[in-house]
Amino acid sequence: MTLRTMLVALCLAAAASLPAWAASAPKVSVDSVDALSVPDRPFDETANADKAIDAAFAQASHERKRVLIDLGGNWCADCRILSAVMALPEMRSFLNAHYVVVKVDVGRFDRNLQVPARFGITERLEGVPSILIATPDGKLVDQGHIAALDDARAMTPQAIADWLASWTK
Repeated sequence: MTLRTMLVALCLAAAASLPAWAASAPKVSVDSVDALSVPDRPFDETANADKAIDAAFAQASHERKRVLIDLGGNWCADCRILSAVMALPEMRSFLNAHYVVVKVDVGRFDRNLQVPARFGITERLEGVPSILIATPDGKLVDQGHIAALDDARAMTPQAIADWLASWTK
């Protein structure tokens, strides 16, 4: 069994054991990352991350959604692949229904590190993309799992959708 096959099997097993309160993941229209249109620069390197995050939490509180903070960099293939999956029409619709999404450029682990520190993550990020999912009042709900998508290129788009669905309320 290859590593990729094992990862897919683990993702599928995890999806099968989702909590009853988790939303059903959308059926993704593409079956492999090779079928995606991958963006060159999904992260705005000049954005004010703190301002964007504050606005996301205010919106999430008003709309009763969770906040999904996508930490990554334009140099990272896995970050770009994750962005492509999240941009699929069915995923955009699903994410808009359950999350307020903020993309934060962390450069090469040298920019905007105050964002993970805000959630008690003061050590170097394990990898990117790192996904922080928080309640509107700022409680991190995916503690210990933030690097689960850091090998997005080895996952199917459906496995990514299933993982994101597992953190909905």
